[in-house]
Amino acid sequence: MNRYIKPDKWNIIEEGFSAENVPSSESIFSIGNGRMGQRANFEEQYSGNTLQGNYIAGVYYPDKTKVGWWKNGYPEYFAKVLNAANWIGINVQVNGEELDLAKIKVADFQRVLNMHEGYLSRSFQATMNNGNEIRVDTRRFLSIVDDNIGAIRYTLIADNFTGTITLTPYLDADVVNEDSNYDEKFWEAISQESAGNNALVLARTKKTGFVVATGMVFELWKNGKLLSVNPINTVKEKYAACEVTIDIAEGDELVIYKFATNVSSFNHPEKELAAVAKSELAKAQNKHFNQLLHEQKDAWAAKWEESDITIDGDVAAQQAIRFNIFQLNQTYTGEDERLNIGPKGFTGEKYGGSTYWDTEAYCLPFYLATADKHVARNLLLYRYKQLGKAIENATKLGFNHGSALFPMVTMNGEECHNEWEITFEEIHRNGAIAFAVYNYVNYTGDEDYLKDFGLELLIGISRFWSQRITWSDRLNKFVMLGVTGPNEYENNVDNNWYTNKLACWCLDYTREVIDRVKTANPNKYLALSAKIGFNENEETKRWNEITQNMHFPESKELGVFLQQDNYLNKEQILVKDLDPKHRPINQKWSWDRILRSCFIKQADTLQGIYLFEDKFDIDTIERNFDFYESRTLHESSLSPCVHSILAAKLNKMEKAYELYLRTSRLDLDDYNCEVGEGLHITSMAGTWMSVVHGFGGFRVFNGKIHLNPRTPKDWDSFSFKIRFRGSVLKINAFKERVEVQNFSDIQVPLIIFGKEYLIDSNDKILINN
Repeated sequence: MNRYIKPDKWNIIEEGFSAENVPSSESIFSIGNGRMGQRANFEEQYSGNTLQGNYIAGVYYPDKTKVGWWKNGYPEYFAKVLNAANWIGINVQVNGEELDLAKIKVADFQRVLNMHEGYLSRSFQATMNNGNEIRVDTRRFLSIVDDNIGAIRYTLIADNFTGTITLTPYLDADVVNEDSNYDEKFWEAISQESAGNNALVLARTKKTGFVVATGMVFELWKNGKLLSVNPINTVKEKYAACEVTIDIAEGDELVIYKFATNVSSFNHPEKELAAVAKSELAKAQNKHFNQLLHEQKDAWAAKWEESDITIDGDVAAQQAIRFNIFQLNQTYTGEDERLNIGPKGFTGEKYGGSTYWDTEAYCLPFYLATADKHVARNLLLYRYKQLGKAIENATKLGFNHGSALFPMVTMNGEECHNEWEITFEEIHRNGAIAFAVYNYVNYTGDEDYLKDFGLELLIGISRFWSQRITWSDRLNKFVMLGVTGPNEYENNVDNNWYTNKLACWCLDYTREVIDRVKTANPNKYLALSAKIGFNENEETKRWNEITQNMHFPESKELGVFLQQDNYLNKEQILVKDLDPKHRPINQKWSWDRILRSCFIKQADTLQGIYLFEDKFDIDTIERNFDFYESRTLHESSLSPCVHSILAAKLNKMEKAYELYLRTSRLDLDDYNCEVGEGLHITSMAGTWMSVVHGFGGFRVFNGKIHLNPRTPKDWDSFSFKIRFRGSVLKINAFKERVEVQNFSDIQVPLIIFGKEYLIDSNDKILINN
């Protein structure tokens, strides 16, 4: 853990320069707009430890798989979002000496991420080795209004000297990915140009052939007046720069405005990229910094109006939830169905920036409740449009007849994860994607999605389960062998309870959807059956046999579902009895020792309890929670939120709050000492779930909202907004009462503390606890 972020309701604040914290801060203070993202690297040169990072949505490289022992079915590559051209660079020389915070004295350093208005600022005083003192103040943002544009205002004030300052704004596409498997550079030069105050670099990715045009234009102002300058223009392969030297006197202020753009062949024809880039730069320069920033503030105000959560009485909790929401909103906007949400978003390279099952299990609920319906729908369409690849993936593993196995990791629908126990065995991901269909339709009432897209996907997944599940003569039950559940501290186990439960639910749900589509639109159903060769009687007969005769491991003595067969054969040591010096065990223990232990990385059985909680009585939920929470290390970012939600349901509020803080401040306080690799973006959606689903008790059953708010003792109150089927509700939860306000023109039925209410349009109700 590394706590250096100052508490504040709306800002992330770092005070004092620490070279050790630079990589962590580069992640924490990242900015983005859904189209691209930028780590909080310094504009000026920095020779210390740093991970330079600028990432463009949709642009990736298939890095050749690196394994010691090849197995049939292995993916040939691991897809990676690429570190693209550095557009923020502004080299600074003061009387011939380079401004480099790793080599000079730094005072009054402050960095602030203004989450309310959507910009990053930084200020410091530097004492150069030549004795010159200079103050620097910077502000930059990626526009969420004009999402191809980034803007920088970089201000320098000469405190004690007269002489020259040389500024070199530049573009550099000669970049590397720190996670390259073979130390390969992934970009090839196309062209580079620099003329006057402008520069443009075009580069192409190897293999995938994406082309990105990165352009810049700059202005230089001295003491409030625009300067007419004659830069020295420099170009070399993948690099273009403009160098300007300015005479400066003590007290003078020099401001450089740098406007930049990144446009890619993902969105534009390659031959038009240069023209599009120049047009974007002209627009940015015409609006200029202040107007762009004003529009940014207004756009972020609208986002916060939709998705803010307020917490009164606990600044650390308030700062944390807003940080999580801010990062989610600047990572994914939902306007492009080709895009998804990588575990690190645009903040680092780990996990390749690819899509995991995190999206369906954790992110979808956030976007369902805080954004227009099409945003969540586009997340589902992303998977539907990769259904053909999912069928190919299953075929490679020996399945047939249209079986679909969605990938654990992907950019384009192909599996690109290269650890066998994950690629071949962590198949619960299929169930998460099926459950997302249910979750979306249950929430929105969008039955059209089922007939147009959802049913076809569900049948493909159900066909996979039907073939993956086999009959055991010994047990006289159906079984699922050789799997890995969400708890990745277990591999190649038989009958993971969660996976079995999810598979059977999926088979039943698919049969239900068949009946719904067949009744509502028989012609559509017949056309789909013909398209995919679906024999309803034969196939659903086996599905029914499976669900009626599936083996679910359990301990009747303990009254709990067992994570998998033989789980109780392990030595049962509780987390509280594990010496802290052994944690995290994934860094301290051998994999052999981990696999033999009873310790759990993240919610597994409890993941199933959470998804299907309406199927279990409260005593069953509590027995399972107590059993598994005591054995769970939460060494996955995705774990604490599920446990927090269940703890709140069980009124174990101290535990729920403890786990909420862990998930919400995971990156801000760097619990796992790894935030320098990037933020845990997808688990941030779990933080939102901890508040809304956990403390808010928000659920949707049978088309109706259910609320059971509970306020942690450290909070005076909390509030959140939800969109639901055309309505917008704000829930204010206090210790003694709950207030629900309807901001829409329709009546909304809902159930609060088990009692049904009807809120009139633009009205509110007050209920005492």
